[in-house]
Amino acid sequence: MPSPDISPDVSSVPAQPSAKKSLFTPRTMIPVVLLLLVLIVWLARSHASFDWRSLGHQLRSVSPVLILIAFVCTYLGYWLRAWRWTVLLAPLHKTTTLQMFPSQLIGFTIVALFGRFADLGRPYLIARRLKTPVATQLAVYSIERAFDLAAAAIIFSITLAFAPRDMPHHEAFARAGAVSLAATLFLAVFALSLRLAGNQVARIVARLFHPLSKTFAESASERILEFSQGLRIVSTLREFFSALAISVGMWLVVAVMYLETIHSFRATPSLANLSFAATMLLLATSLGGSLLQLPILGWFTQIALLAAALHGFFNVPLETATACGAVLLVVANLAVIPGGFLAANLEGITLREAATTTTP
Repeated sequence: MPSPDISPDVSSVPAQPSAKKSLFTPRTMIPVVLLLLVLIVWLARSHASFDWRSLGHQLRSVSPVLILIAFVCTYLGYWLRAWRWTVLLAPLHKTTTLQMFPSQLIGFTIVALFGRFADLGRPYLIARRLKTPVATQLAVYSIERAFDLAAAAIIFSITLAFAPRDMPHHEAFARAGAVSLAATLFLAVFALSLRLAGNQVARIVARLFHPLSKTFAESASERILEFSQGLRIVSTLREFFSALAISVGMWLVVAVMYLETIHSFRATPSLANLSFAATMLLLATSLGGSLLQLPILGWFTQIALLAAALHGFFNVPLETATACGAVLLVVANLAVIPGGFLAANLEGITLREAATTTTP
């Protein structure tokens, strides 16, 4: 049966936003981050009981083979991201995964170095590389975020809902899985509503929030319209299910990367035998901590969050949990930096330029 044709309306793609100078630039943020970092280190040394020698021992006992497998999974995940971008962009511009791969590496490298506010570098880099409107790539970026959320929610909800009963805090995790599954279904219905009747939903939201705040109501309505227009890029059911399948596969690869990294701590049974469901909980914790990631300082907050989750939920010794959090940070977030530097060099662009680019 042929897929229904719901061709995208190119005119409905969001217009290119005007460039604005931001207070939060690498130059202004770095001094603040360094000051906060010094404060955190001082507080840790003055008020925390921590065996730094044990931390070093745990790091030296990590299995290099499993870490290598985790590194391969990391780069495979970026390759799948590039493949998904070609699928989402196909109705408007034909390209290849190989063409998209360098921009993914550069984009996630500048996020790792300069923080989450540099995340929009990817669509701008791709627009410049393909000589396409920035608005087109921003639309792909918005729908990519939606597929990320949907795929991650599907995996999280199914895994946590059917977590083994001998898992610590099983009831809490099963409840979280059920809530996540319900949220996944709600998001699916909401996205379908936006795809079919985005203008009407935007008007309803604006009318509901207008009595509380006119500015917020107008902003919420605009965001809904932009997201609705981004959904129009997916023109057929075949493209939709292809993008969803790639997204689910990508997040499974990311989960395997986390699992192999955790299992690399062979000297600690609680980590070497950690279940897939428990790993998904740590992945969710990491994602939550990365939403407002600051440059440099975000590395340490990520380590602290993962260490707290391992120590609090699974009774992993604090030093071991901190070592595991540090290795997870390197593999999941910082491993892309060498590839990003190489890709930027081949593309003839500096990472600072990529982080501050606002035009293609």
